[in-house]
Order: sequence, then C-alpha cells, then structure tokens
Amino acid sequence: MKKVILSSICLSLIVGLSVTNSCKKDNKIKGCTDKDSKNYDATAQENDGSCLYEGEAVFWYDQTASEGLIADGATALTFYINGEIVGSSATSVYWTAAPDCGQNGSITITEDLGKVKTHAYSLSVKDQTEFEYWNAIVNIDANTCLRFQLNWSARKK
Repeated sequence: MKKVILSSICLSLIVGLSVTNSCKKDNKIKGCTDKDSKNYDATAQENDGSCLYEGEAVFWYDQTASEGLIADGATALTFYINGEIVGSSATSVYWTAAPDCGQNGSITITEDLGKVKTHAYSLSVKDQTEFEYWNAIVNIDANTCLRFQLNWSARKK
C-alpha cells in the first residue's frame, strides 16, 4: 500500500511539474532592440517589431558650383524633396567642405523612415526661374547624416 501511495504522489508531482512548466510565462521584456532606431529600448530583451527610424541629409555645393550658378544668372536656389520645398539659399552661399547635418546655414532635412532603415527620396534643386539644376534620387539611411554634394555642370541652353 505504501508503494501505491508513494507512486501516486510521485506521479502527481511529475504531472504537476509538467503542467506548471508548459504554462510558464515568457518574462522577456519586449521592445525595440535595434540601436539604430529612434525608439531603442536598452532594457528590451526581445524585439517586438516596434522599431522606428529617421535619417538626415545635408545638401551642399562648393565655390566652383557657386561661381557657375552666378555666371549662369542664378541668384537663388530652392531645394525640394519629393516635390515639397525643404529650403532655399542664395547661390553666393557655398561650402569649402561638407557641412554637418543641422549646421547653421545648411540645407538639412530630417526624414521619418518609419519601420524601414533606408528610404529613397527625390531631390530637385531649381533657381529663381524654376530652371532645374539638379535632380537626383537620394537614399537616406537610419541614424546617419548623408552629406550630398551638388556638383557643378553648366546649364544646357
């Protein structure tokens, strides 16, 4: 009889442990685990797909481009991303080296990339007469500053 009771107790313990382990909760902290995201959670242990990204780009041209633009009759430039105005500048304003994103006087954009780490944008730069000097596709990556130089090419008349 003792063996039957002891066997029953052992069987009950085994079944109880199996049920307890199969119902064990996942205690991992969920969140965004990608350090390139703007909502990175250092305490998260499991990525839950909530990561959001943004990236920056600064557009610039050098003295050669400035002189070419002025010689061509251009006095002001307007910068467009996906057809929307993002900034303007006098053609006499130029850089001797690539500026940092957000640097005073620069044409800098910050784009919300959503849940993707890179996104392509359409860049257009036009003068005061709406003549388009530059048209390009710009790929902006998460958590970066793209320094995009506009190289001079004489206007085709």
